[in-house]
Amino acid sequence: MSERVEDIAEAMVQNGQGILAADESTGTVKKRFDSIGVDNTEENRQAYRELLFRTADAMNNSIGGVILFEETLFQKAADGTPFVDLIRKAGAVPGIKVDMGAKSMPLLAGETVTEGLDGLRERLAKYYEAGARFAKWRAVIAIDDVRPTVGGIKANAHALARYAALCQEAGIVPIVEPEVQMDADPATHTIERCHEVTDAVLHTVFNELHQQNVKLEGMVLKPNMVVPGSKCVTQCPPEVVAHHTLSVLRRAVPAAVAGIAFLSGGQSELEATANLNAMNSGKNLPWPLTFSYGRALQASALSAWGGAAGNVGAAQAAFTQRAKMNSLAAKGEWKEELETA
Repeated sequence: MSERVEDIAEAMVQNGQGILAADESTGTVKKRFDSIGVDNTEENRQAYRELLFRTADAMNNSIGGVILFEETLFQKAADGTPFVDLIRKAGAVPGIKVDMGAKSMPLLAGETVTEGLDGLRERLAKYYEAGARFAKWRAVIAIDDVRPTVGGIKANAHALARYAALCQEAGIVPIVEPEVQMDADPATHTIERCHEVTDAVLHTVFNELHQQNVKLEGMVLKPNMVVPGSKCVTQCPPEVVAHHTLSVLRRAVPAAVAGIAFLSGGQSELEATANLNAMNSGKNLPWPLTFSYGRALQASALSAWGGAAGNVGAAQAAFTQRAKMNSLAAKGEWKEELETA
């Protein structure tokens, strides 16, 4: 594979392939494992991720990239094969989460800014040597009737742009992830409010990327879909989500961007698939729209596995099914009846 960031970015999202978000921190893995009664040990984390990376059908046909936590980037399978090599063998690109988390902003109550720029150049060189060819940085945007503020949006957009520039300097594709959260105040987080905020955030992000001279052809955008808050009384069908999301993307995202890989943001597996499919159904778009899901790719597999070696086959079948459904959705070819086929 070419080492140009433009070619790597294109390979990650082409032909219905998406990105597996397997970059859960040790703390987040604990919550997932607690739900199935499994101890959060390094051995169990290794076994679970090996299960995913050795699912040949899903990895070969539906997954173009895998986001790893730092621990996982340097881990090996039970037979001694580095996880990075397993991912590459399947034709996918190994990646790495590089941000240090969202921290409270001074004087802007309820808003956060993502940290991790200090020392990032040196870390990226280490990750590149270990085999990572893309990275991910997540900005968390609070939403209600008064937030986010202009200051909160600009701080996160600037950090995303500086991160993206450092990545491209290192020969690494940046995934730029500005996430407008789903779990805001139910009275004010309508789909219209999400539309307004997402539009403002994306315009600011691309302005900052331009000012930092980031090559759009060598990056992937990972935005939220434009949806009502998870507690909002008025929920919306996929066609309405698609209308609002595409309206924002067409106005805010330059056509030069290599691809858009949505986060699932707490949606159920079925919701995330149906919404993605609606956006790809018969639409003439300048970029591929695909998935970069964590729970929406893994929930069924995790439940089927339950920490038991004897359940690996069932867990891999569940992962294959979800990956296939989302790959079809990324091509606008998914139908709900295929879920039980």
